[in-house]
Amino acid sequence: MGRAERARLAARSPYNAIHVELPVRDQSEGLDEYENAARIFRGWLDAGIVRPDALEAFYLYRMTFHDERGHLRVTTGLLGALGLDLHGAGQVLAHEQTIPKDRMDRLSLLRSTRLNTSPIWVLSLAKGLTSACREALSQAGKTSWRTTDAAGVVHEIWPMTDERRVAEITALGASAPVLIADGHHRYETACTYATECRMRNGDRPGPYDLRARFRRRALRGGALDQGHPPARAGISPDHLEDMLAPFFRIEPASRGPRRAPCYGGPRRDRSVHAQRVQAPPPASCSRAGRGRRSRCEPAQAGSGQPPRSRAHLRARMARGDRSSSRGPGGRCVPAEAGTVARIERVAYDGRRMAPKSTFFQPKPRTGMAYRSLEG
Repeated sequence: MGRAERARLAARSPYNAIHVELPVRDQSEGLDEYENAARIFRGWLDAGIVRPDALEAFYLYRMTFHDERGHLRVTTGLLGALGLDLHGAGQVLAHEQTIPKDRMDRLSLLRSTRLNTSPIWVLSLAKGLTSACREALSQAGKTSWRTTDAAGVVHEIWPMTDERRVAEITALGASAPVLIADGHHRYETACTYATECRMRNGDRPGPYDLRARFRRRALRGGALDQGHPPARAGISPDHLEDMLAPFFRIEPASRGPRRAPCYGGPRRDRSVHAQRVQAPPPASCSRAGRGRRSRCEPAQAGSGQPPRSRAHLRARMARGDRSSSRGPGGRCVPAEAGTVARIERVAYDGRRMAPKSTFFQPKPRTGMAYRSLEG
């Protein structure tokens, strides 16, 4: 999220969740951003802005929205505490790499607030869980909270405290692994925090235990023969083709399908022409080509560091798009179309895609519920 968007949300209300989720320093009080987030949330508790539930509960969670074609869609899920797979038993599956800077930011916030401020979105592979949630929702009473976000998605939650139903859904959820859709940094941070707490208290458990779209990857830089200093030289089409060849089928643009990704620019022989990038059949790929993070990950190593955030990635994409439209200065390589099934295969194989390579939407809203990690 950019500074302007953060400022817009913060200006809407002094009780907007952004004040805790993406805090800023309070120089007048001498507090850094994480200390300030903890102070703000304590103030909300003292003022009754947020109140602890009298009973432990799951929350049924429903998102209602219209998709890109205007069709009404409903996503039903469950908000609750997730047990951490600290020993790698395969109960919580991840599919994306994480960025150290982002992990450190989330860990600092968790240490200061001792609070789960935003949910991790996981997809359960358990049979019958969706039906059980929908049945519980059909018998639920009045919503506990309802809001509509800027994209028009309606978010609703209902507390569920019936012990029989809670036990049923808990058993169903525990019967199969879960796949992290959104929240890899938060999950890894939670594991790190739980390990820290266990080291301090003799390894005792505590409250701290606890539809997909692919983004494009941009390879940016001027051609090697355009007079840039060596330190700023970009990736030439010949070099890019050499890196992509083990993972893709490269052919002249005139032969490929209309929507296949392209790149182009001056080549070693100074000719200029476009090439199309086609994913080869899985059987013709090596295991490294099919399974290693994402197909563009080997090429990413030649283009610089991974993106620091989704905003940074969007900026890279925009720069790549603009330079490609002007001429050979940029190369923008879309990743192949993704599915939840493919993400599941990657996770089950113990592999990771590049950071920020998947984006699930809509997603549960921050601020609908908080979970305290106080003992």
